[in-house]
Amino acid sequence: MHQETDILEVSDLLLDLAITLMASGAHTSRVVRNVARAAESFGYSTDLTVFQMSVLMTITRLNDSNVRHTAIRKIKPMALNFRTISNLSALTWSAYDNKLPLEELKEEFNDILNTPRMSRWLVLFLVACANAAFCRLFMGDIYAMLFVFAGTLVAFFMRQEMLHRHINHFVVFITCAFVSSMIAGISYKLNIGTTPDVALATSVLFLIPGVPMINSIIDILEGHVLAGTSRLINATNLIICIALGLFITLQLLGVDQL
Repeated sequence: MHQETDILEVSDLLLDLAITLMASGAHTSRVVRNVARAAESFGYSTDLTVFQMSVLMTITRLNDSNVRHTAIRKIKPMALNFRTISNLSALTWSAYDNKLPLEELKEEFNDILNTPRMSRWLVLFLVACANAAFCRLFMGDIYAMLFVFAGTLVAFFMRQEMLHRHINHFVVFITCAFVSSMIAGISYKLNIGTTPDVALATSVLFLIPGVPMINSIIDILEGHVLAGTSRLINATNLIICIALGLFITLQLLGVDQL
């Protein structure tokens, strides 16, 4: 009875670890390695199958293959957080090296999850600055940068609010791409500055799903074809949504080409 309770508790923690890593932006191989490392510290091995929306795991006792448990857990949507990924990876190494008790591991895991996130207003400002910097990289002038900054500021705020209200993320991307490009398009319509076309073209770059695209390629190259393909399809769909939002702006402004 003690063994059964123990394996269920370990399984529950490992699944929480797996879905948190996936939701935070880790690629599949990293999730598998971290879960396996934590499991080994308690005398178990794991077989992990990662899908786009869920994680399936079978945990087996190393010295008795008859003691095993299979469970599935839905991946909850979370914002990308590389600090969480790094801290959880360090925690699994600590569990492996120091043989941490299960309760202590749970406590440290919860402490990492409850770590205060960066202020949403600071994130909003930094994203707007970064997108304006992208505009400059493409040789945009100061007016183009200001319009891109304003468009990004408004659109990213809308993105934060819409995702907080659990609105479909495809709708979110279309709407934000439209709003950001429309604000930047004012400079094009009024012919403000010398590079209004650059402002319009770079106004949606903050929406590009770079991490999912990179993770999808890594997953496919490392043999996690199912997870990688699903991530790639999802990233492609988001890019199509961005293009659709920009297309609506171009049609409304009567822009034939940039």
